[in-house]
Amino acid sequence: MQQTSSRPQLRARTFHSMGTVVSLTVASTSAPDTAVDELESAVEVLEGIFASLDLTFSLYRSGSEANRINSGELALAYASESLRDLYTEASEWRLATDGAFTAERPDGRIDLAGIVKAHAVREAALSLRALGHHDWCINAGGDVLVSGSPETKAAAGPWLAGIVDPGDRQSLLGAYPLAANRALATSGSAERGEHIWTAGSDRPEFIQVSVAATEIVTADVLATAIVAGGTRALDHAVEQWGVDVLAVQRDGSLLATPGFRA
Repeated sequence: MQQTSSRPQLRARTFHSMGTVVSLTVASTSAPDTAVDELESAVEVLEGIFASLDLTFSLYRSGSEANRINSGELALAYASESLRDLYTEASEWRLATDGAFTAERPDGRIDLAGIVKAHAVREAALSLRALGHHDWCINAGGDVLVSGSPETKAAAGPWLAGIVDPGDRQSLLGAYPLAANRALATSGSAERGEHIWTAGSDRPEFIQVSVAATEIVTADVLATAIVAGGTRALDHAVEQWGVDVLAVQRDGSLLATPGFRA
């Protein structure tokens, strides 16, 4: 008979979706074979969630609902409930951030890329809990959400989210402990170029912004909003939502709230 471990063991799997790498790490006390089967089942569910949302929202798929709306083939009012709901949520964020975050490109096309990946992570978290997983970490291209703890013989304490140095992609600026804040998202131009349109200026004030919050959509939206809106949006985010922020300015200097400085 296989025995379960008294200390959790970390097991991880990755897959590609939405143009990035998605990883799931689970801390499990199940017997080795059982833990592997449980992880594989969880990854299969997560792959399905990401793939389904990508088919709906991707602007790189000619037949996606998002592209059909932008081409005029499909009216927003007749789109799927999931697209209409996420568009409504994005519109609410536009109001909340004074326009720093928006679901419309400057040319008027709908683009929900700034929220859909975090939404996929949020949906994945619900599925993991339904499957009985309590200690895990999801990282979808810099959108990190955790549950529980990775307590193992090799590591004690909370999950740590590393933040890549935009000036040297092989190095880290540091690691943020995801404890009270369970989510961290990073946005910027260092990896994907100038893909975030700005609010009122030609070039973003920050080349990278990381935001730690209690939930992933808030973290992701505000990271994008701060890149787009600069210091004004940063101050508003900290005052309104109490998030932690680490912003990298164009000269490489850092702006950090107390949570990141600690």
